[in-house]
Order: sequence, then structure tokens, then C-alpha cells
Amino acid sequence: MSDANTLEKLIRKGEDKAPAIGAPSRPFLNYEGLKALAVDTVKSLNELGIGRGDRVAIVLPNGPEMASAFVAVACGATTAPLNPAYKPEEFEFYLEDLKAKALLVEAGSESPAVAVAKKLGVVVIELVTDEKSPAGSFTLKGESFGKAKNSGPAEADDVALILHTSGTTSRPKIVPLSHRNVTASAGNIARSLRLTSDDKCLNIMPLFHIHGLIAAVLSSLQAGASVTCTPGFNALKIFSWIEEVGPSWYTAVPTMHQAILTRGARNGEIVKAAKLRFIRSSSASLPPQIMTALEEMWGCPVIEAYGMTEASHQMTVNPLPPAKRVPGSVGIASGPEVAIMSEEGVLLPRGETGEIVIRGDNVTRGYENNPKANAEAFTNGWFRTGDQGVMTEDGYVTITGRLKEIINRGGEKISPREVDEILLNHPAVDQVVTFALPHEKLGEEVAAAVVLKEGQSASEAELRDFVAQSLAAFKVPRSITLLDEIPKGATGKMQRIGMAQKLGLV
Repeated sequence: MSDANTLEKLIRKGEDKAPAIGAPSRPFLNYEGLKALAVDTVKSLNELGIGRGDRVAIVLPNGPEMASAFVAVACGATTAPLNPAYKPEEFEFYLEDLKAKALLVEAGSESPAVAVAKKLGVVVIELVTDEKSPAGSFTLKGESFGKAKNSGPAEADDVALILHTSGTTSRPKIVPLSHRNVTASAGNIARSLRLTSDDKCLNIMPLFHIHGLIAAVLSSLQAGASVTCTPGFNALKIFSWIEEVGPSWYTAVPTMHQAILTRGARNGEIVKAAKLRFIRSSSASLPPQIMTALEEMWGCPVIEAYGMTEASHQMTVNPLPPAKRVPGSVGIASGPEVAIMSEEGVLLPRGETGEIVIRGDNVTRGYENNPKANAEAFTNGWFRTGDQGVMTEDGYVTITGRLKEIINRGGEKISPREVDEILLNHPAVDQVVTFALPHEKLGEEVAAAVVLKEGQSASEAELRDFVAQSLAAFKVPRSITLLDEIPKGATGKMQRIGMAQKLGLV
């Protein structure tokens, strides 16, 4: 059967009575229920005045309703999931930048996004759940503001999902992903992991990220399999969830894998009884020693994958046994074409180091309203990832460095400029440069170097508290170095890359 090219067609493939979306200690929503939910949601949205191409920002806690809302809303509108931990300033930026027509929150939500939406004139729609209904079931409640311009189910080239990617030299870029993009990616992942309708995924990833949305939720639904959605990662609860759900796999970022590993010995019986077919790791580099220890603990292969928002997540993956897996490598192309390109735009032979480039149905057609970024990102139809790497003769890719300056804190991507701008709002701050500080577990941590205005004073703690008022906790610098002068490069620019070394912090 050929892959579906819309989310509505994708969920149609599941057997009616088979479990689709669940949660610990709650009954499953089956495929019949999910299909009906999608139809009802599109009808409700249309009645509220929202149709194809209209943007619905989603601010919901992690769990089955977040998963089902993403799928069902996308069947008839464009979804824009946002991190519920954002502060009012961040919600205001994203809602305005997205040109959101509506905000979807749970009934009675106390999220600051609600007040921001009302201030901006964005319609608030409430997601209402019934405790007696299966996990993931909901109805929508809101005031209609007219007739939807484009009603009915979305088509393959309609935008299903919009996410922002952090820009280092400019504001965050808008990445529109079509139904064709996300369903192609779900199919690529399902094939590379050999998912069948018997598989059970335990989702511990945040569902405002591409990783959880596509790798856990959509790839499972593509295979007619089930996904159990937890409230988010909790190292203390994951073993009891594994015992209850009996998953055949889960996907996580390296920091989560490390936390699970450290608690494995205390949960020996559960580990021994687990029936995991494999574990997947993505969003940051997995240290080979962690991979080995995880495989020994669970008695199953750990599959490392390489993904990014612009590719609807997965680009390469280490294949399952009996095929060769290469620790330290992110594996072979898994759907899209992958190549290595020189700075000048020439494809390089295998074994030579250059920029990793991709093309395929899962790749965005381009950033929204950003011709400059698109001109830099696309060369002869290839998307430039900004990552440096090398490919072996047999197609295994190893990432050797990042060309971009984005800070990758355990899979959370942070734009240094965003942190710069907040720190520069402090009355005592004159100059600032935010940069990546190597970190043993997270890969990278946020750090900043600050020059204070003459005659002014501010402590590191005061500056951190100041940033915390405007930005989510993961973006707050863990290290702030106060300097008389920030080291500059030959052209007089403050250089983020290598700043930690220049300041003797590593």
C-alpha cells in the first residue's frame, strides 16, 4: 500500500478496533475513535470559522490529548504547537509571528498564553475532555467568528505543522511542513524501524518538538500501531510506565537515556521483564559508552538517528540488526537523499568532509517570508543542514561539527541572539555574547560573557534572574562571566564559536 500523503489518509490505514493513542492508567482511543475525532474536529473548526491554512497555536500539557489534537486539528487546519513553559513575552512573539488565528488550550487553562491571545485578538478555543472517555478524546468549545474560508479536509500540499527554528544571526525562522512532508517522514521512520501494527511506543518526548510529534506519534500511526503518551519525561516514573504499558520501543534524547541508565540497577526486575525490541536516540549525539551500557541493560539494540525540523525530523538512522550499526555515526540515509557538499556548492566524493545536505519529500519547501535564509539554505535543490560531516564508502554519516552557532542543550535548541537581546535589556549591561559551553551530559549548556556599563554593578545571580523573567528555564545561562572587554575576532566581531575556550572555561 502506498504511503498516505495527508494525515487524514494516514490514520485511515489503522484497523478500526486496534489501539491508537493511550496514556498510562487510561483506556486507549482506537483507530475508529481517532478517525471519528478527526472528522468531528474539522467540522467543529469549520463551524468556528477555522479552515485549511488557518493557523491554530496549541498550548497543551504533554499527553494523549496533545497528540490527538495535533493530528485531528491538522486534518483541517495548520497546527503550531508551542512550549507551555514559555513566558508571556515569548507567547506574544510566537503568536504574532505565526499570525495565529486561534489558540487551543485545555478548558480552564491558566497559561499566560490565554491573556496574550486576548490582547492580540487571537480567538481562544478550549479543549474539553471527559474523564469517562478514552485517552485522547476531546471536544472543542469556542465562539464562532464566521464561516471558514476553506473548509473540509486538508490536502497534501497544505501546511500541517509550523515550528520555529532558532536563528543565530536573525530572529527565529518559521518552518512550514506540509502534509506531504510529515507523512513522508512518518513513513521513512516506520520503515527504518520496521514498525508493524503490533508495536507499542511509549512517548516520553515533549509534543511541541518535531522529535515527539513525528518519530513517536506519527510513525506509530503510520504503521497502525499504538502510542502511549506520558505527561513528559520523568526518570522516577518511566520504569513503572514500562512495566504497565509493555512497550516494544521508545525514543528519547541522550540526556533522558542517561537518566534512565542511572536508575536501571534499582529497577532490575522491570528491566529483566521488559520486552523492548529496540530503543531510539535522536536530537543530539549519543556517547558510544552510553549506547553500549543501554544495550547491555535492556538487551536490545539502540538505534541512533539524525533529524532536524526542516526535514520533518529524521534524515539518517543506524539500521536495525542484522545490518551494520556504527557507534558514533548517525547511520545511513533513511528516505531522503543525503550527500556532502563543499562551501562552493559542489557535491563531494565519499570520505571527504563538508556540509551535510539533503533533499526529498520530507524536506520543507522553504522558510516562510525569508528569501535571504532560503537563498543560503538551498543550493541546486539541496537543503544545507549547517552541520559538517563525512560519509563513508558504504553511506554511513558521521557529524564532525556544527557550522551553526545554535546551542544544542540536550536536544533543546537555543538561539544565542535571543538571550543576548534579553540581557541587553538589563540597565547595567553594555555588551553581551551568548555562546555554547561544553557539558558532559547535555552536550552543550548556555553561557554568556557580559561587559557592564561604567559605574554600574550586577551579580551573575541577578543577571540570571533577569533572563528567567523573560525566557523559559532551559534558555537561561548557567554561566555568566563578567569581563572588562569581550574578546573579538580579526574583523572586530564577537565570535560565539570558541568563546568558551578563549575565556578558559573548558
